Amino acid sequence: MASTFARVFSSRARRVGILSLVGAGSLATGFFFNRDYVGAASQQRKLYPPSAEYPDLRKHNNCMASQLTPAIYARLCDKATPNGFTLDQAIQTGVDNPGHPFIKTVGMVAGDEESYEVFAEIFDPVIKERHNGYDPQTMTHPTDLDASKIRSGQFDERYVLSSRVRTGRSIRGLSLPPACTRAERREVERVVVDALNGLQGDLKGRYYSLTQMTEQEQQQLIDDHFLFDKPVSPLLTCAGMARDWPDARGIWHNDQKTFLIWINEEDHTRVISMEKGGNMKRVFERFCKGLQEILGIHSICRRCSNWM
Repeated sequence: MASTFARVFSSRARRVGILSLVGAGSLATGFFFNRDYVGAASQQRKLYPPSAEYPDLRKHNNCMASQLTPAIYARLCDKATPNGFTLDQAIQTGVDNPGHPFIKTVGMVAGDEESYEVFAEIFDPVIKERHNGYDPQTMTHPTDLDASKIRSGQFDERYVLSSRVRTGRSIRGLSLPPACTRAERREVERVVVDALNGLQGDLKGRYYSLTQMTEQEQQQLIDDHFLFDKPVSPLLTCAGMARDWPDARGIWHNDQKTFLIWINEEDHTRVISMEKGGNMKRVFERFCKGLQEILGIHSICRRCSNWM
């Protein structure tokens, strides 16, 4: 039985859900979730009617505010995912941060995989607006990790200092960063580090926990420009992204410092292939190799069979 961590790096025959993170010009990385796994919503009773709870979005400029209507809110506000994540939690960051007249943010987050189904009536149009017409109900996100298809891929190094390719990946069965518990966040760290410790060759490396690294290690990561900081943007803090910092956060990189994994920063994992210079083809080859080898490790080990 293939492990869930293995499955998270596989995209075959999967429908895509998009975690709409909330930065200006927000990053929305692909999470390959099969809709067949999604559970039914539960009902949350409230004291006041939906019309009394509907947020004031008249001065807001984000995708959520553009798509949410009193009718949609009324249909969804009493629902919750099996993990207890609600519509109000999903939209809170967009309510708290009206946005800028010239910078349209996303304005909502997913707390878990089931959010995309339970609250599809608002997530689907937000995703469609943010991603230029991509429809999660009718379209499948294309994924191609065949680096041999890259032609040229060498940028003029008079103008390019470094090149990188990155993506986000999450693990089935664990809530996403806006809603995860401490135990879930620590389980993400355990599963990911366990997988990465199995990499060999030019991908072999080690993990640096933010709570356990020495001052010397911390300074080296700063000098290498690898160390990430605690989120301070209200777009992220209002979404619950900085809770319990720096518990269960850390950085893994290979010995050559060209393949990195950020753990529990804004996604469960942020996978990065990078190097100095303009050889984007080589960077992408390493990116594909890393993802595929992680998949192979956990397919062989057959551990954590309840993970995606």
